Amino acid sequence: MLHTVRTAIFPVAGLGTRFLPATKATPKELLPVLDTPLIQYAIDEARDAGIERMVFVSHPSKSAIERHVMDDAALRSQLKARGKVDIAAVLEENAFCHENDDVRFVMQSEPLGLGHAVLCAREHALPGAVAVILPDDLIIGQNCLAEMIEAYEQGNGGHMVASMRVPLDETSKYGILSVANEAGRMLHAKCMVEKPAPQDAPSCHAVVGRYVLDANVFERLQTQVPGAGGEIQLTDAIAKDASALGLAGFSFSGRRFDCGSKAGMLRATLHLASQDPECAAVLEEFSGIVQPRAAA
Repeated sequence: MLHTVRTAIFPVAGLGTRFLPATKATPKELLPVLDTPLIQYAIDEARDAGIERMVFVSHPSKSAIERHVMDDAALRSQLKARGKVDIAAVLEENAFCHENDDVRFVMQSEPLGLGHAVLCAREHALPGAVAVILPDDLIIGQNCLAEMIEAYEQGNGGHMVASMRVPLDETSKYGILSVANEAGRMLHAKCMVEKPAPQDAPSCHAVVGRYVLDANVFERLQTQVPGAGGEIQLTDAIAKDASALGLAGFSFSGRRFDCGSKAGMLRATLHLASQDPECAAVLEEFSGIVQPRAAA
């Protein structure tokens, strides 16, 4: 039996403290990478992966996200009246409308963790496994979620997480898989360890922001006790289900950028700019400015 993934959950309630003051009035998910907001990349990925229902778990202070996501007919009309037909067409193509698209918004009023954010979407999830997309993790190239869903539907269900190799000295920044065996891009894991010190890391296979989760995750999160930081941790719930449901990492083929950090956002912007002919002269102009650091 195929495990059809019909729902994608977007946890977007975070306050973006690492980007303050830029995120004081603008949600971090609307910060642009070159010329496209982070949230739009995530939406496009879910759309192209065939997701039917998109659930945005937001915060009451971040109404701008819904304004971006949903169609604004009045704005498009004004643009057309000013002769900006092409821009109006792009806005219409990117946006959802209530009549034709299955989009839900639910509020996470308190910062109780990623697991709690996923739990907030429970009543809006269609039957079956669900996808979770963290917009901070920008993955460029092949559609990561589409790759994962295809692999998931060929497997035996359970939980699947996107994974990538990281240097041993960076394992303390990630959830790390304890891998039992590898089969192509699939990494069958015994468990997942949250942010282990390098000497304690069971592997260098890190978990990044794409998940395909068995619907049982909602039951687990419902009774999950707070973990690190006093929050309901999604990784704790996944790890506890590993033995009963199975846990697999998936080595995606795209390139991931950590846009939750300033350095990662800059890397992503420069990567996309390097592929845009309009930016070639600017990149050339500034290519010699950055000087190597002097030895300490």
